[in-house]
Amino acid sequence: MNSESLIYPVASLPAPGEAVEVAPGVLWLRMPLPMALNHINVWALADGDTWTVIDTGMQTTETAAAWQSAFSGTLGDRPVGRVICTHMHPDHIGMAGWLTRRFDCRLWITRLEYITCRMLAADTGREPPTDALRFYRAAGWDEEALEDYKTRFGAFGKHIYALPDSFRRVSDGDEIAIGGRIWRAVIGRGHSPEHLCLHCPELALMISGDQVLPRITSNVSVFPTEPEADPLADWLASLTEIARRVPDDLLVLPSHNEPFRGLHARLGQLGVRHEEALGGLREALRERKRAIDVFDVLFRRRVGLSLLTFATGEALAHLNCLIQRGQAVRELDSEGIAWYRSAC
Repeated sequence: MNSESLIYPVASLPAPGEAVEVAPGVLWLRMPLPMALNHINVWALADGDTWTVIDTGMQTTETAAAWQSAFSGTLGDRPVGRVICTHMHPDHIGMAGWLTRRFDCRLWITRLEYITCRMLAADTGREPPTDALRFYRAAGWDEEALEDYKTRFGAFGKHIYALPDSFRRVSDGDEIAIGGRIWRAVIGRGHSPEHLCLHCPELALMISGDQVLPRITSNVSVFPTEPEADPLADWLASLTEIARRVPDDLLVLPSHNEPFRGLHARLGQLGVRHEEALGGLREALRERKRAIDVFDVLFRRRVGLSLLTFATGEALAHLNCLIQRGQAVRELDSEGIAWYRSAC
């Protein structure tokens, strides 16, 4: 089963500020994003006389307007009593501070996601660290790319309304009561440090965040803060763990694209795609290459400056995975450039 043969049972898409009910008491809203991936799905769950909101959108005037419209209409019958964020990327947590302050409610999130978000937001206004410039120079970036990175460094915090100063920790396996039903926390890793998915057996639903998407593949990257990390191994292990713990006969509510059925088929497909990419990369490393030299092996489109950070991080994730498997080696030349070759 490929992504196009998954089943998409919800016929209508919600307009900005409006909602579509996908299950009893579960509303689907879409918030605009200022990028090629032009929306994020957020969810409002009826929870007694309040709403529990899952994910929030990026901090933009358009997102604020969409929330205002929702509170004036679809969601106007009750306040927000709790905000849950699947993870710390700005399109998910960007308006959490705005919502929690407006409704004087608590942010629920895993500990690593909260701490990592606070750390990255603190980079706003800083000069790019020497370690980061060394990291991207080693990957093969030229001076133009490095200068572009310097101008963009610290932008993470600009897309996030000031985070709440406290939070409620969610841990793997926790059972959260929402609207009289139990939602179980299922943690995934690789795309982000401690990504939260929520599974409701009674409604046969799973809110998957970015951990499982039907039409696109989540970015799995290595970053300058942990250059030897192996997030792809974490990602692949998480796919297997979700398939073990969550049944196939449910509706998946992803953060991008549409709700779908076919969870286990999609999990299998994602795993196969990455293993195929690793196999192709291993063959390509019969000749030594830099990280930027393997883009044509891993990606189907040209990588410009706007995508260079993501592409480099993804390339390094695959390269580091091969190194950890003993199938590739990394060597630094006298100029600090990292070259990779097959270990065979």
